[in-house]
Amino acid sequence: MGLLSEGKITTKMTRGTFITYWHRWIFIFSIHQFLFASRAQSEGNTVRYQTMEEDAPGTVIGNLAKDMSLSLSHSSKSNFRMMKQFNDSFIRVRESNGELIVGERIDRERICRHTPQCLITFDVVNFSKDRYKLIHVEVEIMDINDNSPEFPNKESIVEISENAAVGSRVPLDPAVDADVGSNYIQSYQISVNSHFTIDVLLRADGVKYAELVLMKELDRETQSSYTVELVATDGGTPYRSGSTKITIKVTDFNDNSPVFDQNSFSVSLPEDAPVGTVILDLNAVDADEGLNGEVVYGFGKQVSHEIRELFQVDNKSGRLTLRSPVDFEDKSTYELDVQATDLGPNPTPSVCKIIIHVTDVNDNAPEISITPMTSITTGIAYISESADKDSLVALISTLDRDSGVNSQVHCTLYGHDHFKLRQAYEDSYMIVTAAALDRERISEYNLTVMAEDFGSPPLRKITQYTVRLSDENDNAPHFAKAVYEVSVVENNAPGAYITIVEASDADLGNNGKITYRLVDSVIMGSPLNTFVSLNSVSGSIYALRSFNYEVMKQLDVHIQASDGGSPQLQSTAVIRLKIVDQNDNQPSIIEPPLYKGSAEVILPKDAPAGYVVTQIKATDADEGINAQLSFKITEGGHLGFSINKDTGKVHVSRQLTYDLTDNVKVTVSVIDNGSPALTSTAIIHFSFIEGTLPSLPSLAQNGSKELFEWDMSIAIIIVLAGSCSLLLLAIILITTICSRRKKETREGGFDEKEDIPNVEKVESGHIDSLIANHKGKVFDTHPFPEKPPLAGSNAAETGCEDGRQTAGIFESNSRVMEGKLKGYSTLPGYGKETVRPITIWKGNSFTTISARDPHISGKDSGKGDSDFNDSDSDISGDVHKKESPPMNSEPATVLMLHPDSTAVFHRSLGMYK
Repeated sequence: MGLLSEGKITTKMTRGTFITYWHRWIFIFSIHQFLFASRAQSEGNTVRYQTMEEDAPGTVIGNLAKDMSLSLSHSSKSNFRMMKQFNDSFIRVRESNGELIVGERIDRERICRHTPQCLITFDVVNFSKDRYKLIHVEVEIMDINDNSPEFPNKESIVEISENAAVGSRVPLDPAVDADVGSNYIQSYQISVNSHFTIDVLLRADGVKYAELVLMKELDRETQSSYTVELVATDGGTPYRSGSTKITIKVTDFNDNSPVFDQNSFSVSLPEDAPVGTVILDLNAVDADEGLNGEVVYGFGKQVSHEIRELFQVDNKSGRLTLRSPVDFEDKSTYELDVQATDLGPNPTPSVCKIIIHVTDVNDNAPEISITPMTSITTGIAYISESADKDSLVALISTLDRDSGVNSQVHCTLYGHDHFKLRQAYEDSYMIVTAAALDRERISEYNLTVMAEDFGSPPLRKITQYTVRLSDENDNAPHFAKAVYEVSVVENNAPGAYITIVEASDADLGNNGKITYRLVDSVIMGSPLNTFVSLNSVSGSIYALRSFNYEVMKQLDVHIQASDGGSPQLQSTAVIRLKIVDQNDNQPSIIEPPLYKGSAEVILPKDAPAGYVVTQIKATDADEGINAQLSFKITEGGHLGFSINKDTGKVHVSRQLTYDLTDNVKVTVSVIDNGSPALTSTAIIHFSFIEGTLPSLPSLAQNGSKELFEWDMSIAIIIVLAGSCSLLLLAIILITTICSRRKKETREGGFDEKEDIPNVEKVESGHIDSLIANHKGKVFDTHPFPEKPPLAGSNAAETGCEDGRQTAGIFESNSRVMEGKLKGYSTLPGYGKETVRPITIWKGNSFTTISARDPHISGKDSGKGDSDFNDSDSDISGDVHKKESPPMNSEPATVLMLHPDSTAVFHRSLGMYK
């Protein structure tokens, strides 16, 4: 056993040698799956070994690693794999070092019969790191002399005529020896006798046989029979032999024997010839007459049973025909003897040797054998989706039992351009990858392999083959969105279910099995896992505490999804928990300050209707509609007070009639807009005083402010219109004063120097600024002094004559009556000083009247906007017809125009809306 050529490796880049006839044994073993990603480097390497048949299992045949100088990977247990096709395991390979050993006893005669060369061929893959080598191995099974020659019969009888000429030949049955080569039959010997010898011949089919040769004339009367022993001996060491006993009978004289046209024939027979085909018409002639000249045909006694099954000869006509189909691939040559015998007494047969050559025709379609690198299911190859280009998927072996051109096969692959064929040997091909694969896109390929020979006409074989991609962990878990927004109502119960997060993974098995975990983080000083919990399998998220919108409005939970592959792949997503506000906070009243739920508010007892007493201010910790507040008086609304439901301003709703000692209690409620609504209440105690408080802006003021909160363009128009109105008003004012002064001077009603207040001249351009810079209330009260100084009349007259615009500023040095509270100005009507004549605004001009007139008032009559219905705008002259009060009456009050109360001017001009 061992390598051919005295232990040297014979490597060639051609096809392996196969068994000549129908025997061909290809043993292909499966390879480990991770070879799929290897790259083909060296195809076509052929290594030949020899081993003897009948060697004991475990006998070492050779070592691929040493013989081919291949490097081994010590980190891997597998460096070699044998590709296997059939269940036979005559030869095995050790995966660690590539050592070839006998797997089980090999009987050459059983697997190769009479074939001169018996080969077992297979392929072995050597892989190292990311490369592999495909090695074609041929192991020749050497014959041993384990079979002895054996004759078909232990005893046989032959006949020969007494008048047979010296040199006549009688064919003998050949011995059979299953061994080949030198172990096959090498010689025949016959026992010593006086008349016969043998001649050893070789048939066309390679069988050695012996013919009995007559050396001396026979005399039947002297000796009618002879007995000899025929021994067949092979060439083995030690040799083996077999023998048979032959009885030779001498028959009586016969004049003439049949004679064939030819003693031998050689004919060709196509292997596809139908049964009944005439192979040869034999003809033998006997010169005798009658029965002695009538000839019959038949096979000789030494013709084997196999030939008798395939061929037949007509005993009368001598026609040789085909009895059963022949197959060139089984046997290509047949040699047989046909005897012609007359019907006379003691006939002497004549023998015609016929050699039939079976010719090959293209009657065998190619055979396809596909051996996958990894297979779980028959007929399906598996390859990793991460396999590189040119990775080996399966090995295709083809076999055509025809010969010559008819046996040459070409293979083609159809189905998908992700795979292609690469020829490894003359009749072997590899299916390799031609592009990158992706199981998630295409998980299975249906390929078609077609093998076609070069015969005429060509025959083909088509085989369907499936390639499935095995999964690799090449896909990380995938979330549909990077950020998920989930609403959670505050005040939830701890342990409440929030939501479920789900990631997908296109991989299979453990590669697609997803587990979830919380990414560690700190929220408001506490670990995230104290706020929520996560089910690692289902992805369900639960609250661990009750959330409070007023404390935390949003919580970002980072979730990591990991698969079960190796290496593990992860991806993350953010679950944004938005805490939804609930109406869980009632309004809180912050103004006026409450003490035990109540507050005291002071106001003038004569405060007019619309007077703003105070403003209720409240806050709500909630947001949105839950923080939209409204105000209302729930108790005491009939006591003369009302509240603006939106602003919370409490104002006087009617003329008050309370005394200073009265205390009025009103309950105010602040209600939010939540569902259900929450309410806070406060009790407001109203106390009354004399005098005027520096109260909040009146209801009219507030309405005016709100009215003028328009856009900028409207505001500009209004300002310009107001400025023009004020300018016109100032002109009218000055003109009226001048006219009245002249009239009063002419009438002499009183001394100007004593009765006219001191009027300072102001340029017309200062009128607007004077009004705009006034920060007081709408109505201010100023008692006049007893002896006001008088400005020179010439100054006023000069101003009128020059046409200059002037305004009057009235100064007083009144004493302020102490009120109930320090800093509060006294109410009108309580002064004790003697009042001099005064000038007031009446209608649309300033008018000088007597201080004794008790009908000075800034009060609206309540009968509309008409000046005719106002007490102070009555210009009918009735006011002069009324009785004047005594000189010691209450001093009159001068009404000064407040800058925020421009509506008064508008009313005077008929512009109030």
